[in-house]
Amino acid sequence: MTLISSIANHKSAPSSFRIAKRHNSEIGTFVRLSSILCGTAAALFVLLVGNSALAVDSSRVSDDLQVLYTFEAGQGSIVKDRSGHGAAVDLTIKNPSAVRWGDHSLAILSATKIQSEGPAQKLTDSLRHTGEATIEAWVTPQNTKQQGPARIVSLSQDSGKRNFTLGQEKEHFQVRFRTTATTGNGIPETNSGAHTANTRLTHVIYTRNASGNIQFYIDGIPQSDHKIKGSLENWDTGFPLVLANEQTQDRPWLGELHLVAIYDRALNAKEVEQNYHAGPTAGVDPQAAQRIAHAHAEQTFATEVAPLLARKCLECHDTAVKKGGLDLSRKLSAFEGGESGSVIVAGKPVESMLWDQVSSGDMPPQGPPLSSEEKELLEQWIEKGAVWSVEFIDPAVYASNDGVSESWVQRLTIDEYIETVRSAVGIDISQEAQQMLPSDLRADGFSNTAYNLNVDLQHIEAYAQLAQIIVQRMDVLKFAGQFSKSRSLNTDATARKFVNSVGEWLLRGPLDNREVTNYSGILTAVASAGGNFEEGVALMTEAMLQSPRFIYRIEQQRGDGRARHVGPYELASRLSYIIWGGPPDAELLKAARDGQLSNREHCREQVQRMLKDPRAIERSKQFISDWLDLNRLKHMQPNQERFPKWEPALGLDMRDETLAFFEEIVWKENRPLTDLFNAQFTFATPRLAEHYGLEPKGGGLQRYDLSEVAFRGGLLTQGSVLTKGGDDASMVTRGLFLLKDVLRGVISSPPPGVDTTPVPAKPGLTLRTIAEQRINNVSCGGCHQRFEPLAFGLEPFDGMGAFNKKDEFGNVLREDGEIQLPGTAKPLPYQTSAELMNLLASSDRVRETITWKVAQFALGRPLGARDATVIQNIHKAAQADGGTYSSLITAILMSDLVQMTYTQTDK
Repeated sequence: MTLISSIANHKSAPSSFRIAKRHNSEIGTFVRLSSILCGTAAALFVLLVGNSALAVDSSRVSDDLQVLYTFEAGQGSIVKDRSGHGAAVDLTIKNPSAVRWGDHSLAILSATKIQSEGPAQKLTDSLRHTGEATIEAWVTPQNTKQQGPARIVSLSQDSGKRNFTLGQEKEHFQVRFRTTATTGNGIPETNSGAHTANTRLTHVIYTRNASGNIQFYIDGIPQSDHKIKGSLENWDTGFPLVLANEQTQDRPWLGELHLVAIYDRALNAKEVEQNYHAGPTAGVDPQAAQRIAHAHAEQTFATEVAPLLARKCLECHDTAVKKGGLDLSRKLSAFEGGESGSVIVAGKPVESMLWDQVSSGDMPPQGPPLSSEEKELLEQWIEKGAVWSVEFIDPAVYASNDGVSESWVQRLTIDEYIETVRSAVGIDISQEAQQMLPSDLRADGFSNTAYNLNVDLQHIEAYAQLAQIIVQRMDVLKFAGQFSKSRSLNTDATARKFVNSVGEWLLRGPLDNREVTNYSGILTAVASAGGNFEEGVALMTEAMLQSPRFIYRIEQQRGDGRARHVGPYELASRLSYIIWGGPPDAELLKAARDGQLSNREHCREQVQRMLKDPRAIERSKQFISDWLDLNRLKHMQPNQERFPKWEPALGLDMRDETLAFFEEIVWKENRPLTDLFNAQFTFATPRLAEHYGLEPKGGGLQRYDLSEVAFRGGLLTQGSVLTKGGDDASMVTRGLFLLKDVLRGVISSPPPGVDTTPVPAKPGLTLRTIAEQRINNVSCGGCHQRFEPLAFGLEPFDGMGAFNKKDEFGNVLREDGEIQLPGTAKPLPYQTSAELMNLLASSDRVRETITWKVAQFALGRPLGARDATVIQNIHKAAQADGGTYSSLITAILMSDLVQMTYTQTDK
């Protein structure tokens, strides 16, 4: 039968393909390097004479492809892996005389095997990590009598031990896929359905997502849809990849192989149809390869070239200095060049003045010249097209030594631990946890910075005691009843299922066999000692509450060093801890279990649902509290002689003012986050209102309209922030806070030996005058002029946040000044503190700072050069959606910062 007649007789010809229902396992990542969905109207079908292969003007899905064999070599004993991913898994034909090469095909004429040299560990590791797979083949069986099943594609040891096998069983195809819920032979198997295997060219795809949902497709049409549970923890890393036979050569398959591909995720229905339209000769999408290359070039610029320009060039050639009229901090100005003309000619280093000056050693004029490696990097960058991936080379991004972000295992903060216990078992352990656990210390501006969340002996002892207290307060039988009606302590299948269900809930993901055995062993030990069910569950729960998987947010990070999609349960924890500061709820865990989070639309729906939960409000208040270090207000002790009316309760009022103000802006009014800097209202207790000079009203926190109070309005005029300047209202401290935490500026530390003792004000000498003297000092001015003027508009506010027109010495205080935002050419003048607040509220730099700060808090780690491009995209998306907290959190959660992970290679 010819290909054309085969298509004509098919119940769903290409001109009228049915679109298969989108499967729950659909992957919807934020950035797909190749997701060109091709409609049938655009497909062109061409009959290739001699091999009946289908060629289509279309492209294959290329992302997450692990191996690809397209059989276009035409001769020899080697079948090349054309995936382009990682180390190639090439295959060797055992008996070349048993095959015949065709044009994009390999005919298996007699029994042989086509096998990888040694174990296909790359393939095993990647699929075991994701728990997902797609096995695809374009084949033409020689006959419909082959059975065993006859092996088409197999990752196995022999006829009884395998990770997976795609084979032919007479008139249907069969897959045996091993999980912890199947035999070592991958049984129960999955069949494609009756009469789906015949002697025509056939497109076969098997998909399995992390939750065990399976679909079998023949020629783009779903044939089988069911579920086989279990993880891939029991996969063997020692199995080779074999085509056309079993490794032991006792299950031969005969016919033509046109294409074999394996992905480490489940393709969705549209992607399956896309690959069917593409046909067996499409190979790797060339456009995808170009996009991958371009993405790599963008990353190279962000992580290597931009840091080089920041270190070596921007001191003279940024927006502010612009020596020779050249600004290398921005893409547009860099390619425009300076007074001498263009300095970068993409693809032509010898015609690029920048390269000429650097290679000759004339630039930079001061300090050491570029090393040979740095010169080579710059030359290659220009030669390869001078791809420029960030709008602005921001020195703040490259402030760390390496400029590269690192991922750390994250211990739960005290707040997260308290919320995790409350959500998981319904017990409020806040008082005991605050008392027993060591405080979480700030690092890089936040107390949830992962690398600083260590565990010492005090932590270990506290977690053990807290676990006992928690279990003692629980209704253990009621808790157990959520997972099983059985009251058996025996380690039979029912008990193991119970242990796995409890473990999935408490430890935020399924347990592996070892973990199930260990926790089941506790039940067995209790039963052996004559204990009852309640005692066994209590001890098992207590053990889980001390487990590293409970205390830490542990993720699978081993891999080949590339970025990859996080697993469904890992993603669920990322979403819940970022939005709620606590564990996934039942609905989110179910979405992970069912593979729904890999679908971008479903994931976004979960995010929107979670943002409506009151826990999202509390988590956001933890962010603002951490960013502004509001907890210091609990322990503030100003000089009692200078501030005799101070009382500790006033500090708590200031903290509560800022939290209530933030909640009103962010949640009740859903305003842009920059409105935090100039909104004309606040909240105050009668005590705080009196301190601010407002007319007290009512009891507790009340809202006050500030539209007629010119000098107040916004975070920077609240006592919680103003007290950062200390008793003396230090312009150095306030200015540094504004530079670093509001404008994301960078500044060097004072040179060793410099006297940093504050100079006090006195009659005729205000703090501003003292600051101006430092700025005009040749030794100090270079740095101080960058941050102290930022605080000039706050001079009338004393160390406790009260507004005064004169200081204690009778000196007149001023509100006017000018600020120069990082990355701008000219300073912006203002006459009052209100104008200063408006400048900040309307500043793109402040908006960007908020994006970076929220993202840093969300991820629990500092951000660096590798993150810059993604942060830039997050910022654009959030601003386009209103610049609110919800829009920003949503953009972060849907970005590669959360959806992807950078795996670590084994040393």
